[in-house]
Amino acid sequence: MTDKRDKKIKYTFRTGMVTAFLICFLTACANPFGESGGREAGEPSSESADTGFVVPGPDSYDSADTAILIGRDEKAGTVTFLNLDLGKQYTLSVDGTTRLYDKYGESISLDQAKPGDIVDITFLKSKKHLTTLQLSPSAWSFTGIQNYEFNTVRNEVSIGSEVYKLTSNTRYFSDDRKIDGRDLNSADVLGFQGIDSRVLTVRVEKGHGYLRLANDENFIGGWIEIGQSQIQKISEDMLLLVPEGSYQVNISNKGGGGTKSVVINRNEETTLDIGDLEIPEPQYGLVLFSTDPTTTEVYIDGSKVDISEPVSLMYGIHQMIARAEGYQSITQYIRVAQESAGINVVLDANVSEEEESTSESESSVATTTDYYKVYVDAPEGAEVYLDGNYVGISPCSFKKTAGTHVITLRKTGYETRSYTVQVDDEEKDLSYSFADLVQDTGNSVSGNSSSN
Repeated sequence: MTDKRDKKIKYTFRTGMVTAFLICFLTACANPFGESGGREAGEPSSESADTGFVVPGPDSYDSADTAILIGRDEKAGTVTFLNLDLGKQYTLSVDGTTRLYDKYGESISLDQAKPGDIVDITFLKSKKHLTTLQLSPSAWSFTGIQNYEFNTVRNEVSIGSEVYKLTSNTRYFSDDRKIDGRDLNSADVLGFQGIDSRVLTVRVEKGHGYLRLANDENFIGGWIEIGQSQIQKISEDMLLLVPEGSYQVNISNKGGGGTKSVVINRNEETTLDIGDLEIPEPQYGLVLFSTDPTTTEVYIDGSKVDISEPVSLMYGIHQMIARAEGYQSITQYIRVAQESAGINVVLDANVSEEEESTSESESSVATTTDYYKVYVDAPEGAEVYLDGNYVGISPCSFKKTAGTHVITLRKTGYETRSYTVQVDDEEKDLSYSFADLVQDTGNSVSGNSSSN
């Protein structure tokens, strides 16, 4: 009985072996015994048939890159990158096997990696599949920056006391969408990311909107104060560029006016109705000026005043310019709100003749470049505002004054755009052609206001 059982077992074993080899032969199996030889289950053998199919896994990649994250589409499950060497964009798919990390190697979710981030990635190029993404440890970043200055001629930006290069690959973002570098305004609070001395991404952290006054006929020539930092004379059809946020707006003219609250939203136009503010009979106060040096000349609202005796000024805001030969001129705003007051004016001595010349030219009402003009040729049919003041419908022109200016373009049914420009002091005309305005998606709103 034992011999028969042994023979039966051997026969069954041999039959199984034959069957296994036949199956392996027909399926091109390289290892009929199922031994992995140190490979994980499911990993293709070097002797296996190439079916062209690769299962993306945690360690499946054939390419690596340091790139800028340009955009993400969570619905489609894709992420788009910009290669820093070639300046080309490419899109990769993401799924449950994709691993995401912050710069310290801690796991993050896809929505924590934002457009504009500099990232180190690995991916399976043949399948366009993203394997890993990490916020690049080699990249630096600055946030909440207000002290900066762009030099578009030299392609540089000064951040504090340091100077960084802008490259052809530098990208600009606002609300996680790409914008043009000229859309930035000096009022914006920015974030910067880069590698070494290069700025690769600029992100608007706190942007700007626009403020228009309605029913302001009684206040033309008066003053508007927005918060603690923006003071401007009121002119017809003003459109003021204002950093986003909540403000107390003070309107004054001939001793009248009042204060209203307003909220400015990014890229939106807010209208503030001041028709309910009243202008009473003008009131005047006497202002006694004391100066150092005693040769100081004082100008109020552009006119020289005799400071040897108290000066009678209407209640409200006035512009004061004080200057003396050999000293640095100052320009500031003073508020008259009582029957009498004293103002002490102290000028600092000039360090060099060049500074004196610059100071005097800034204080002058007229400059040598007034004869020349700045032309806005495109887009056609847009309202053009210079530093908030209406100048005409494009194509149009205005007097050329050297310095930094904000040109705002507005057209009904289109998004309002503003550009910060550097006007040179060359004795010749200057022309600008800006991109066409984009149709409005319904952002423009009328702001709620309240008197205090």
